[in-house]
Formats: sequence, structure tokens, C-alpha cells
Amino acid sequence: MTNSVDSVSIIVPFYNEEDNVLPLVERVSKALANFSHPWELVLVDDGSNDRTLVRLLEAVAKYGKHIHIVELQRNFGQTAAMQAGIDEARGTLLVTLDGDLQNDPTDIPGMIQELHERDLDLLVGWRKNRKDTLVMRKIPSRIANRLIREVTGVHLHDYGCSLKVYRAAAMKGVRLYGEMHRFIPTWIATAVRPSRIGERVVNHNARLSGESKYGISRTFRVIIDLLFMWFFMRFRARPGHFFGTIGLAFGLVGSLILTWLGIDKFLLGNDIGTRPLLMAGVMLVITSIQFLTTGIIAELLTRVYFESSNRTPYIIRQPLNADARSWHEPPAQ
Repeated sequence: MTNSVDSVSIIVPFYNEEDNVLPLVERVSKALANFSHPWELVLVDDGSNDRTLVRLLEAVAKYGKHIHIVELQRNFGQTAAMQAGIDEARGTLLVTLDGDLQNDPTDIPGMIQELHERDLDLLVGWRKNRKDTLVMRKIPSRIANRLIREVTGVHLHDYGCSLKVYRAAAMKGVRLYGEMHRFIPTWIATAVRPSRIGERVVNHNARLSGESKYGISRTFRVIIDLLFMWFFMRFRARPGHFFGTIGLAFGLVGSLILTWLGIDKFLLGNDIGTRPLLMAGVMLVITSIQFLTTGIIAELLTRVYFESSNRTPYIIRQPLNADARSWHEPPAQ
């Protein structure tokens, strides 16, 4: 059941989508015409070089001041535009969707209701019947989704769907950089239990105007981003374990090689000066020392990060009995 105090911020980034601005605002307005909770529409112009900003201003004039425009200085990319919208949003619930009219705003009320009924922090749209081209959109997306699922352990069918509903409180400790918008469920999973992340089948429409900003090259960028996500999820607060494990493994192999060569030299009397194995053993030991020292430096940087930014390696969802806390007093003498 929906919480009566919830307010909703709908965040839409635009980049060169002049023909889609007014139709999208109209669709959102119709979808939420009878919505029983306060809502706002945060429209982000990501440095468009067409008439997108003009259309955004027309939307405010036509529909009202609950539409808030965020104009970026230049094109920073979808992730930065989405983060800008999140920073400007005032709602206790956040909704994100694309500005290309492929997401259906009529799904929003049902998703908000399901978020509350299932007591989730994030509900992700699943474009089960996706209306996109096979080679340029569907195949790269399937490859990317499988890679993300296997590496991160967050099991969803569709990570790339921009239509998502999540609690603003769940985003407090999450910042989006680079091209990490497709990893929002994974970022949220670093702050909440995976069981509090769900998905729901949503409508998907074919693009009618404008050009897609994505293609087959996205798959390769996903692989690079995945390497970072894998490291971040497992070793953000303990990078020394990552580098130290590799360093110890290299050091162990190198030490065994040098020990064997020492026995061969000093006990068996064989010449080892020209043997490639000697160079391999020395290089493994040197590499081991480098990894171990890198781990120490990474640990120091991690502590500087947490202490200077007043961040903690944990996030408390909510104290359950904050108003009823008291001290256990000693018995009267």
C-alpha cells in the first residue's frame, strides 16, 4: 500500500530530443493526472545542440511550475545528466526514464505501488517485449545483461532499462560517474540487500523520432566498466586483500623457484647463472613486493577517503527504535 507522505520526482535526461520533449511531458501528465501524491518532473538538458531546451521551456509554460529544468553547460553524458537530476530532485521516491518515448509513463503508478507492496528499495523495469533492432540494440543488450548478471551476482533480466523506481534514501551513499547509469542496480546493491531489489515487466515502444545514442560498441564499454564494478563491490573497503593475495601468490611461486635453484647451486653444484628459471624467480619476487606495497598504499588511500569524506563502510537503513532508546540505569542504592 502506498505511503501517503511519499512525494515523487520523475527524472528525464534529454540530449538532442527536441521532437520528443512535449509528447513525453504530455504522456507523463496524462499518466499521473489522477495520481494521489505530489509529484514533480525534473527534465535535464544534457548540452543539446538542437532546440531541446526551447521545447523544455515551452513545456513549463504549458503545463506548470511542477516541471523543473536543469540545463547542463555541455554534453556530459547520460550518467552525469541522471546524477544532476537526482541531485535536484526533492521527492522521497525517484523515478527515472529515457526521453526517447520508448518508456511508457503509464507504468509509473503501478511500479510505485509494487515498490511499497514488496517493501523494495529499487524496482527495475524489464522490457520483456523490446521494440528495438536485433543486431544494434537487442544482441549487445543481451550480452551486456548476461555479463553483468554473472559478474555482479545481481540477478535481473534487464539492467539497461531506464525506467526505475527507487527510494531517495537508498541513493544517499551512491554517486554515479562515467557511464555507470546501466549499473544502478549494482550500485544500489552495494548499499542495500539484493533481496530489496526487484523487477517488473513494463511496456516498451519503438523509437519514432531522434537517433539512438547506443550501438554495438556499448558491449565493449560494459566489459571495462564491469572490471571496475567487480573490484568496487568486493574490495572497496579492503583493497589490500586484492593486491595482497596476488602479491603473496607471486611471492610464494618465486620463493619456491629460488629455493630450488639454491639447492641446485649449493648442494648439487650445478651452474644456475644462465638459466631462465632464475630470472623468472627473481621477477616473481620483485612483482610480489610491488603488489604488496600497492596494497598498503591502497589501504591508506581507502582510510583517507572514508575519514576525509565522513563516509562509513556501512549504511544504516533506519534505526528501528530511535525514539524509544534509553539507558539501563543502575539499581538504586
